[in-house]
Amino acid sequence: MQRSQHHPRRFSLFLILATCTMLALVIGCAAQPQTGQAQTSAYPIVDTGQATCYDASTEIACPSTDAAFYGQDAQLAGNTPSYTNNGNGTITDNVTGLIWQRSPDTNGNGTINATDKLSYADAGSYCQNLTMGGQSDWQLPDIKQLYSLIDFSGIDPSGYSGTDTSGLIPFIDTDYFDFAYGDTAAGERIIDSQYASSTLYVANTGNDGGSTLFGVNFADGRIKGYGLSLFGKDKTFFVQCVRGNTSYGQNSFADNGDSTITDAASGLMWAQDDSGAGMNWEQALAWVQTQNAANYLGHNDWRLPNVKELQSLVDYSRSPDTTSSAAINVLFKTTGITNEAGQADFPFYWSGTTHSNWTSVSGGFGAYVAFGRALGYMNNSWVDVHGAGAQRSDPKQGDPADYPTGHGPQGDAIRIYNYVRLVRDAGTTGGGGSTGQYHVYVPAIMSSGASV
Repeated sequence: MQRSQHHPRRFSLFLILATCTMLALVIGCAAQPQTGQAQTSAYPIVDTGQATCYDASTEIACPSTDAAFYGQDAQLAGNTPSYTNNGNGTITDNVTGLIWQRSPDTNGNGTINATDKLSYADAGSYCQNLTMGGQSDWQLPDIKQLYSLIDFSGIDPSGYSGTDTSGLIPFIDTDYFDFAYGDTAAGERIIDSQYASSTLYVANTGNDGGSTLFGVNFADGRIKGYGLSLFGKDKTFFVQCVRGNTSYGQNSFADNGDSTITDAASGLMWAQDDSGAGMNWEQALAWVQTQNAANYLGHNDWRLPNVKELQSLVDYSRSPDTTSSAAINVLFKTTGITNEAGQADFPFYWSGTTHSNWTSVSGGFGAYVAFGRALGYMNNSWVDVHGAGAQRSDPKQGDPADYPTGHGPQGDAIRIYNYVRLVRDAGTTGGGGSTGQYHVYVPAIMSSGASV
């Protein structure tokens, strides 16, 4: 069975955070464990697993509070991933309560390749008919369940021209889950490791008006919308069935009446308004600290959400084309923009998570979530190629004008100046005290990033 080798950089997150805490006064790593009630909630967000700090291009020592790039993903502790191998072909996620099929080897021949991939219709039937571990209530996971498995200690192999995948690191924990990259012997690319979810996009993409499935690519670390057909045939996907915790992924929002929204399901509190302007990644991190210094909305412990926290906000029942809104609950206020196609639309939002790549500029991209159309330039026009609710990545710095036709095989729109929505842990004491503790690094925020 083809499996990615364990990589020495995939250290125990616990040990990394413990070391980071002990050295905080020396190197400013300042790990800040979440102390909310996420572990006992219905929708605990599993941490991304990212334990390396980055600047706008490369790995760095974790910065101190008064330095650029402070407050990124690796400096903030979440619900540490924890799995149990049940010894019967299933894996229990001890954080979410979800139980997973260990392997996408659907035909059971001991090898994971293109022959294991199924169409959307067949994937649903496969899970419904599956009996494993003495249980028969398996289902095709929805996109929030599936995304809970993503691990951002992975490295995107996009652009890698070799055929040896043994040194590559996927975005899923291969100590517990079997995994394979795309089947190059069958004409696939190495990055063709897309997993199917049961979540269909409520609007249409550039897929000739056909239905679009949201899937997670555990090879390159993204959520994208994939057409159910490709070149006149059913597109096929890897499948990993799930059972348990039927409430997982369902938000429970409450308007606190003070411009904050609490999600009782995840234990997170969000700012009701976004930043109102776009900024690059460094500026986004700095802007968070200016809000903390100002005791914004009575709290001084806001953070740039990691990408899994940010994705938890997506309402996949909404889209610009069907509800004339961002893909988020109506309690939230979202700044409108004009997109590359000249349409009224809604922004991409930065996370504090770096989307690491195998190239020399390993930390040059940050992960974002599209709450409006995820545009791409295809067939000489801009179209919604991946859907509102996609998770992709943007360069952390640069000029969007350098990408007039986007980037990558689908011409993904490159904005760089993305928006911010603040998050903190609900039920914690992060406000009302002195804000003199903050020594804020503040680069200029470019007004040109307000809309695209």
